[in-house]
Amino acid sequence: MTFDVIVLGLGAMGSATASVLARRGLRVLGLDRHDRGHTLGSSHGHTRIIRTAYYEHPDYVPLCRAAFGLWHDLEQRRGQHLLTACPCLSVGTPDSELIRGVRSAAETHGLSLELLDPGQLRNRYPQFRLGDDMTGAVEQASGFLYVDDCVRALQDDAARHGAELRFHEPALEWKSQPGGIAVKTAWENLSAGALVVTAGPWARPILADMNLPLTVMRQTPLWFRPHRAADFRRDRFPIFLVDLPGGAFYGIPMLDSRGIKAALHYAAPELENADEVSREVTLEDEQPVRAFLREYLPNAAGPCTDGSTCLYTLTPDRHFVVDRHPGHERVAIAAGFSGHGFKFAPVIGEALADLVTTGRTEWPIGLFSARRFQTI
Repeated sequence: MTFDVIVLGLGAMGSATASVLARRGLRVLGLDRHDRGHTLGSSHGHTRIIRTAYYEHPDYVPLCRAAFGLWHDLEQRRGQHLLTACPCLSVGTPDSELIRGVRSAAETHGLSLELLDPGQLRNRYPQFRLGDDMTGAVEQASGFLYVDDCVRALQDDAARHGAELRFHEPALEWKSQPGGIAVKTAWENLSAGALVVTAGPWARPILADMNLPLTVMRQTPLWFRPHRAADFRRDRFPIFLVDLPGGAFYGIPMLDSRGIKAALHYAAPELENADEVSREVTLEDEQPVRAFLREYLPNAAGPCTDGSTCLYTLTPDRHFVVDRHPGHERVAIAAGFSGHGFKFAPVIGEALADLVTTGRTEWPIGLFSARRFQTI
């Protein structure tokens, strides 16, 4: 069977890419090794934060801005609500990586950012118990995405425009051949003019010839039922990022009976094999998050009502890899989203579609070059 493009991996990035390619009129096949809607990778769950004053690097800001519009475009095409606006509060000492990074992104790109001194921070958000060394920065160009709905909407959009999506069909190997790419799955041999690899936590073995320094980290978001639920409604309580000496924590207001969502960022060991990760949420996972809530958000430290596991696929510098394969001009890759990539899925889909069809893209993805790891 011959296609214009085969996409390996149908999480957020692969599904977005399949959608873009199909809407451009190409014959697209998407393959995923797991069932549709599985919970073993990075593109599942209830919510993900979307924010614009990007502390990780100012180069993300144009992509963030574009992502908002592209998510809204998808909402219109599918007739679904996928993105909810909500202020985002960043908290840390004035010289913390978070506060310095948010301010740098805002200054570089002229973003609206409200800075709060310790007194203003306590007055605005009395739910927090913070010391005089902590300051805040509030942005309004932020919100949260409904993850499972987003991924399904991208897949439905791709299928509606003619893409063929197959689940539970793992790709065993791929190779270049005259005029394109050959892909062998568990069931048949396929060929296409080009290939996109968006395999998430399984990218490293699929891209073994690139020797990308990717690792996998287990992440466990948890839900806690507050003592005073009304104080944690999204009209009273923001999305939050808190940078502390003991770690970085993030959370989302109470959206349902489970309570607020909270998690510790970048805290688990880095592994090489995604299949080694334990999927069971334990008391050990709860302890550091509960300790954070007790000290800084005491009225949120109620019963832990739910928890889940997902995977970060990390690069050493925590920036993405979005590029053409250095050894195969008909192959584009996206990997290593390092726990902060989901919001960018529709933009990454556009960039990958460009790379695999024209060999270049106007999207500013220079920060994400695979060549920074000297893979060629």
